Amino acid sequence: MASIQASHRFARISPTKVRHFANLVRGMTAQQGLEQLRFMHNRGAKMLEKVLHSAVANAEDRGARNPGSLIISDAQVDMGPKFRRVRPRGRGRADMLEKKFAHIKVALDAPEIP
Repeated sequence: MASIQASHRFARISPTKVRHFANLVRGMTAQQGLEQLRFMHNRGAKMLEKVLHSAVANAEDRGARNPGSLIISDAQVDMGPKFRRVRPRGRGRADMLEKKFAHIKVALDAPEIP
């Protein structure tokens, strides 16, 4: 079976906050990854869980027999665009505020049967 993907582009969170959880679930089965992310009280984990759930639903739609046993072959969190804002500081200075976006992508593969 070919790789099945799901993505959330322009997620309003910094990529470094989600990348830790992507590294955690990469290589697990989809069911194990969902179980791991379900009990983590973190906004980045919830976003990744939704994308993983969407990838499993895409696998079901494409006719996967047991979508829970699919393996998370790739979980990437890339940098998206940034909102740049200027914040006034003392003595006439200004600081740059960067509000970051992330592109979250999950790919599932069928397990290899010997």
